[in-house]
Amino acid sequence: MKSDRLLSILLLLQTRGRVPAHELAERLEVSVRTIYRDIEALSASGVPVYAERGRHGGIELLAGFRTDVTGLTADESRALFILAAQGAHAALGLDAALGSALRKVMAALPAPHRPAAEVMSRRILVDATRWKGGPQKAVDLDVLQDAVFADQRLRLRYRHSGEREPRTYTVDPYGLVSKAGVWYLVADRRAKPQLFRADRVHSARLLDDPVRRRPGVELADAWEVLRRQVEERPGGLDVTVRVRRDRLDMFLRMNASSLAGLPDDDGVSDWVTARLSYGFVGEARQLLAFSDRIEVLSPPRVREELRAAAASVTELYRRAGRDGG
Repeated sequence: MKSDRLLSILLLLQTRGRVPAHELAERLEVSVRTIYRDIEALSASGVPVYAERGRHGGIELLAGFRTDVTGLTADESRALFILAAQGAHAALGLDAALGSALRKVMAALPAPHRPAAEVMSRRILVDATRWKGGPQKAVDLDVLQDAVFADQRLRLRYRHSGEREPRTYTVDPYGLVSKAGVWYLVADRRAKPQLFRADRVHSARLLDDPVRRRPGVELADAWEVLRRQVEERPGGLDVTVRVRRDRLDMFLRMNASSLAGLPDDDGVSDWVTARLSYGFVGEARQLLAFSDRIEVLSPPRVREELRAAAASVTELYRRAGRDGG
């Protein structure tokens, strides 16, 4: 709509100062001729806007002119007030700044939108952490943030999952990502993207060297590559199981990332057949949590793996009972 475009031009000029007409046209996906017509419309409505032609010309508002019009719709106003998801801003040390910013936005909102925005902030709560995620280690993001915003390389002491001792890495950070309440550093190591979970960073130190990112690669690009590597990791081991119906919901929740399609459920039988995909045989041991409410149908080596694991646990407790432990 033309009114939306006029408001967008006004806000862009107020934020950016002088802007070339061709740049406004590209941003708003219209012709330069349309931009000049819009400028005439703004001027006719009393907005002190003018255009200067020439090599260094552009479109600009009269110096000192400000508008109190935010241009926010009712839905946009409500959206801003569910922006404050608990945890993310606190971890970055921005809780107080966010509260101050929202108060300023509330004061600038058109009067008819304020009640709806206030109600939204009281009625909608975003909690990014998972159920029963367990206590999370406090994460110090200060040095990681410094490196990200100063565009400097980092020297990390980092402990990988399953390892006791940390390793030392020199990395080129792209930025920080909060995924389901867990912070990750996205960085290049030897010109290849890598994820570093922030709560496994033992120490971090800024180096004097400037960051060496791959040309044209942004944080979102590197994150997309790493996200796909995690989510689309090939399983390689197909496992068929049958699950008691009274444990099906729990089974589906706990094994969502390993499911190879929907289960064969007729809605009646006591047992439901499902297929899983694992990276290696040992991963299947998590099925022991369901005891006799789940049975592996194939392949035989997974059945043998679970049989051996169950026998090992039985022997452990047999010895403990014999020794009076």
